[in-house]
Amino acid sequence: MNDQPHRPQQHGGPQSGNRSSGRGGNGKGRPYRRPQKDPVRVLAFDALRAVDERDAYANLVLPPLLRAAREKGGFDTRDAALATELVYGTLRGQGTYDAIIAACVDRPLREVDPPVLDVLSLGAHQLLGTRIPSHAAVSATVELARVVLGDGRSKFVNAVLRKIARDDLDGWLETVAPPYDEDPEEHLSVVHSHPRWIVSALWDALGGGRAGIEDLLAADNERPEVTLVARPGRTDADHLFDSLGPDRALPGRWSPYAVRLTEGGEPGAIEAVKEGRAGVQDEGSQLVALALADAPLEGRDEWWLDGCAGPGGKAALLAGIAAGRGARLLAAEKQPHRAGLVAKALDGTPGPYQVIAADGTRPPWRPGSFDRVLVDVPCTGLGALRRRPEARWRRRPEDLEGFAPLQRGLLREALRSVRVGGVVGYATCSPHPAETRAVVDDVLRASGGAELIDATGLMSDVPMVGEGPDVQLWPHVHGTDAMYLALIRRTA
Repeated sequence: MNDQPHRPQQHGGPQSGNRSSGRGGNGKGRPYRRPQKDPVRVLAFDALRAVDERDAYANLVLPPLLRAAREKGGFDTRDAALATELVYGTLRGQGTYDAIIAACVDRPLREVDPPVLDVLSLGAHQLLGTRIPSHAAVSATVELARVVLGDGRSKFVNAVLRKIARDDLDGWLETVAPPYDEDPEEHLSVVHSHPRWIVSALWDALGGGRAGIEDLLAADNERPEVTLVARPGRTDADHLFDSLGPDRALPGRWSPYAVRLTEGGEPGAIEAVKEGRAGVQDEGSQLVALALADAPLEGRDEWWLDGCAGPGGKAALLAGIAAGRGARLLAAEKQPHRAGLVAKALDGTPGPYQVIAADGTRPPWRPGSFDRVLVDVPCTGLGALRRRPEARWRRRPEDLEGFAPLQRGLLREALRSVRVGGVVGYATCSPHPAETRAVVDDVLRASGGAELIDATGLMSDVPMVGEGPDVQLWPHVHGTDAMYLALIRRTA
């Protein structure tokens, strides 16, 4: 199995290929039967095609598809849950399913049209990753193939799925994954459906033996729970929890502002979220913002900056905390449309704040203006693969080099933007050393007027955050995204 996905570019629409006319029967005397359209599986297929064709993200594509299906009628909560499982389960398992499908076809996967491969992957997930009975999984997927691919290619789908159905997932993994002792990284890559280079990178960042990396990769393939943040000054966690009730929510593990949802559905339909009093925000992201807000300062504490504010989750939390202390926040985001999202998130904050579209590497504000600065820099997103499973198949090792100049530039300007004695928080949703400590170390060496301060003490209730002074969170340890944080004090 190669490091990168085998999937080729599409060479035609999903309806191309050998189709029955629907009039003359099948040539064997049996009358033609029109394919039965299954709205759930068609929706899942449409979402996968959008992810593949447009480089879309499932978390952005799926909600409007679900809303449209509900508006048409006949699409209930159970249908939405199944469609969501089919989409995310197929994307998370893509590497494993590709290896299994490759063992069942007589051609390289790059020669299988992408729409056909998406249907096969949907079928493989139903057969190997759900409790759907094998005969039902094959039958439903072949019927989907008839609807979206045509009768001719549905026969190919049927033949491949019947081969897959001959064994369970464990049996297939014994066949397609090399033994761990012979090639540990490739074994983990196939078994846990991650590109080999990402397995290697995460293992280096995590350290330790086999158990830890297997737990991390397995956590990447679990459905993450939805966590809400109670925005300070607009509501609190107790009130938010009470409004949802113990059947729908649990308290946060680490953040005093967090509430975890225990059931599916759209968090956007929750009244507090619709009104902006709460938002959807991973608990690790909340902890990063809280650590910056609680870092000790000498002297004034009046003017805060979020220098990479889009889409606005951390900015809204910081703005509420700042307002409660008589401070104010400037939220800057380079992309105007993302700055608009920030403004929407901050709307209703009980205190002074400002949102601007500005490039943090060429800031319009004067040096030394701020007391606290957060830069949650753009990165590969390797710490959030459980939320965006398709990202693992899009990222390449060379992306690390592509982000490096921007990350260093943003941190350098953040240090110039904070006053002497003030604190900068450098955060990223990646545990890769090239995006975390390497960036911080390089900028500190070049600056000559800054020092790391202990961030672990600001997360004293959170176990196993690293030896310090920086912090690394992990999905399999903390139930959060793999957020990294370094706190830096400007000394000159």
